[in-house]
Amino acid sequence: MKQIIQSYRSGELWLAEVAAPACKSGGVLVRTQVSFVSAGTERMLVDFAKKNLVGKAVAMPDQVKKVLRKVKSEGLFSTIEKVQAKLDQSIPLGYSCAGIVEEVGSQVRGLCVGDRVACGGAGFANHAELNYVPKNLVVKIPEGVSFEDASCATVGSIALQGIRQCDLRLGESVCVMGLGLLGLLSVQMLKAAGCRVIGFDPNVLRCDLASNLGADVVVSNQLVMAVDAFSHGFGVDAVLIAAATKSNEPVTVAGEIARHRGKVVVTGMVGMDLPRDQYYKKELDFKLSLSYGPGRYDAQYEEAGQDYPYGYVRWTEQRNIQAFLEMVAGGQVTPSGLVTHRYPIDEALDAYDLLLGKKTEPYLGIVIEYPKEGTADTCVQIQPCPSNLAKVGTKPIGVGFIGAGNFTKAVLLPELKKKSDDVSLVGVCTASGMNASETARKEGFLYGGTDREKVFRDERIDSVFVTTPHNSHVPLVCEALQAGKHVFVEKPLAINREQLDQFSEVWNSLNSQGSGSIAMVGFNRRFSPHAVLLKDYFSSRRTPLVINYRVNAGMIPIDHWTQNLEVGGGRIVGEVCHFIDMASSVVGCDVTEVQACCVVTDNQTEVAEDSVSINLKYRDGSLATIFYVAYGSPEVSKERCELFASESVAVLDDFRQTRCYGKLGKRKLKSKQSKGFTEEIQAFLEGIRSGRMPISMESLVNTTLATFAVQESLRSGRQVSVQG
Repeated sequence: MKQIIQSYRSGELWLAEVAAPACKSGGVLVRTQVSFVSAGTERMLVDFAKKNLVGKAVAMPDQVKKVLRKVKSEGLFSTIEKVQAKLDQSIPLGYSCAGIVEEVGSQVRGLCVGDRVACGGAGFANHAELNYVPKNLVVKIPEGVSFEDASCATVGSIALQGIRQCDLRLGESVCVMGLGLLGLLSVQMLKAAGCRVIGFDPNVLRCDLASNLGADVVVSNQLVMAVDAFSHGFGVDAVLIAAATKSNEPVTVAGEIARHRGKVVVTGMVGMDLPRDQYYKKELDFKLSLSYGPGRYDAQYEEAGQDYPYGYVRWTEQRNIQAFLEMVAGGQVTPSGLVTHRYPIDEALDAYDLLLGKKTEPYLGIVIEYPKEGTADTCVQIQPCPSNLAKVGTKPIGVGFIGAGNFTKAVLLPELKKKSDDVSLVGVCTASGMNASETARKEGFLYGGTDREKVFRDERIDSVFVTTPHNSHVPLVCEALQAGKHVFVEKPLAINREQLDQFSEVWNSLNSQGSGSIAMVGFNRRFSPHAVLLKDYFSSRRTPLVINYRVNAGMIPIDHWTQNLEVGGGRIVGEVCHFIDMASSVVGCDVTEVQACCVVTDNQTEVAEDSVSINLKYRDGSLATIFYVAYGSPEVSKERCELFASESVAVLDDFRQTRCYGKLGKRKLKSKQSKGFTEEIQAFLEGIRSGRMPISMESLVNTTLATFAVQESLRSGRQVSVQG
């Protein structure tokens, strides 16, 4: 299928042939008929992407600080690789479209195949022939409303949310500053609500259009004087700023023309250095309007489909879209009358020439039209299969990926590509067709798509890397193993006991049949040269080992997907497993008992279990304490590990320096940060060749069970045995 894509690095736009997206359980697959180009938002995105590295850095100073910290901790070249991976990402454009439902997810009610729907949401309602859209961002189109009118519904909901923030009553007065698309839609809706409207725009043609759409008064200059006459000297009840400028002039003028205790609401992108004296003396209410309305930027609402209670949040973004469509159906708003340009998808890049000023003709509403019917493959072939690709035993090893997020692109793929003589990248599968296809093109896979069964069935693929959200690890690993593949899965192996039991059942069954498949979890730290040194140093110890492992982990927002116990498993299961495995590797045996406690906090935006002290007891009598802390500063190293045994001490500092002292001898290792990713990949490939597990299954299961025991100890306040 065709989709408009932009390079985050260069700002280049292109019409790409990508795989069709997969339909997930919580949404619908929609064949787009018309999509609406948001001139202001999309021009801003395009302009930003076209900035050079210096321009991007100036625009995002916080990100620059993060990069500098990474250079300090991980070294220049490692940081450059990760920054390059981030910049090489492709961006889908568009966020407002209309089409026909082609497939309905299992958790969706009230929508059927063939329904006409309007869709919203950046990253979902893209300029693409097919889109997967979560259910809370989909609204049925009322009878009599065209696809073109409905394609504007998300843009219209932005204007509507701005009006709601004005909180106007019948007969009150409002000034709409900026008569572009949002401003003109606002004029129509305000008149439908019984308000008196004065519009302002320096563009005389747009003023004439606003007048034709019902504005009571429209001016292109002398706004203060016009509002004074319009409001009988009192000022307007509200000012709705729908302009786009870096200047502070709109908010300054708004303060002049608003009445005492009036409201100023911003829906556009304007400078916001408020003139304090003016706003203070009038006691003005200054508000920003959050895009489409309540639910925007809330992943639980937009992606997980958790609606807000109707009685408490009357107007969500979905209900705003629905209200806008009902006004269109009633003839109170006429989006098609604002459309100046229509492009078929094959000529859609011409629309951006218009936005960027390469074409000088005036424009307002721009729509992209799509074929009414068509086919869309779930796989896009990128390049032909090389003749030397064969099964294990001859070079190279065929590799497939399920999932291609930031970590995969920044860490795993660069490491695999260094092994080009040993590895051939065959296929990549993700839920997003754009991500799969573009990753395949950039990284050198033979194909990219959204059908994971193709990866599992492909005889050219010997090993599958699973790098998806945590709750999907076990189902995908089991599928891959049953398909006869070797598997590398990013941590954690499982997020609960039920999943681990499911995995163990499949693993034991296949092993009893002599499958010979290798399974490995991405516990990279144990493969670091620093970890290898520590294990070797203490191999001749005569006493139990005592480990103190401090992890300055930093905060993760409570609404991040990793914090969701049903999706990410939480940070203990999803992250602390790394440090348990590291300690277990050095000790050389399994954890038998766990005791844990966490901070107590009344702050509902924090997860208490993110700052935890964990005591591990090992079969040989060794002890390990893991201090995992969210409250620290990123200015301090993330990891520090101190180890004691046989009158000897070793100190590991952030995988950059290790020093060993005492009766076991003196040892020292200093390097750029080396967390073991290179060695981990090498160990996995060697494991495939030799048929030996890089990490024993007993150890993988024990580490996973230990994380569950930590959670149980935190709930019960007791010491918990780790039992398989």
